[in-house]
Amino acid sequence: VQLQASGGGLVRAGGSLRLSCAASGRTVNKYHLGWFRQAPGKEREFVAVIGWDAKTTYYADSVKGRFTISRDNAKETVYLQMNSLKPEDTAVYYCAADPVPSLSYETYNYWGQGTLVTVSS
Repeated sequence: VQLQASGGGLVRAGGSLRLSCAASGRTVNKYHLGWFRQAPGKEREFVAVIGWDAKTTYYADSVKGRFTISRDNAKETVYLQMNSLKPEDTAVYYCAADPVPSLSYETYNYWGQGTLVTVSS
């Protein structure tokens, strides 16, 4: 499985961005898809995950109510809509895929290359 993340950029606080992550090489329609982020000097942390059937989603408390994860299995793509962005959301965002559902980055076997999100105050 290859994952290609895109959509990062520079945005002012309060703004919005939509990240995309397209899978190739093997279908991920039965995989759980997650987003993680890593800020400079910090560990990679969980952001959101969506079940293979899109019926189950989980969010980190820090993004709940502001971020929305979704997926389009026909396009083998997962999205992260980020609204009301804050400077503390600044990080490299990574998408990940695995057949096993988990909130821990250590579980995921497949990773995208990361896309940088910078939120200015």
